[in-house]
Amino acid sequence: MSARSLPMPVNPALLKHAEQRRKSLENRAADQITRFAGSMTFVYLHIIWFSAWIILGVEHYPYGLLTMIVSLEAIFLSTFVMISQNRADEKRQVLADHQWQTVQEEEQENEELLQLSNQILELTRAIHQMAAAQSAAGAHPAGSNGAQPRSSRGAAGERVDSPTKEPSGGLAPGKSRP
Repeated sequence: MSARSLPMPVNPALLKHAEQRRKSLENRAADQITRFAGSMTFVYLHIIWFSAWIILGVEHYPYGLLTMIVSLEAIFLSTFVMISQNRADEKRQVLADHQWQTVQEEEQENEELLQLSNQILELTRAIHQMAAAQSAAGAHPAGSNGAQPRSSRGAAGERVDSPTKEPSGGLAPGKSRP
């Protein structure tokens, strides 16, 4: 006659919260009562109980004892409903805290990525400045052997560029600047 159990949560924060709730006997009892009181089995049992009470004539109209029993039951059930609401609020708070923590971690990662991007930008600018300074000074860029392309004709008559070594002045022998 037990009500079906709720599915296990998937969220790690809710799994941890459920494990902590299971450690307390009071929480386990409240969860079971709330689960049963919120089921159709509970409704069917009450229909049978009230019908039997009236049909068997346990007491006569106006059913004072039955009314008192049902009133006490309502008081306790409303308490269990509030306990259930508190449990739902705790779950929502756990989820909110977990999401906040995730947002904070993502924000920290974004800040680190932004810092790395800024460092890459600064390094790129420094490389461009060094390259501009070297070309302005007439020096060859780092890693260059000073080779300049020279044009010649290939077998089919097309133009083929091939590197040649020129003196450090940048001019081939016998050539002058324009």
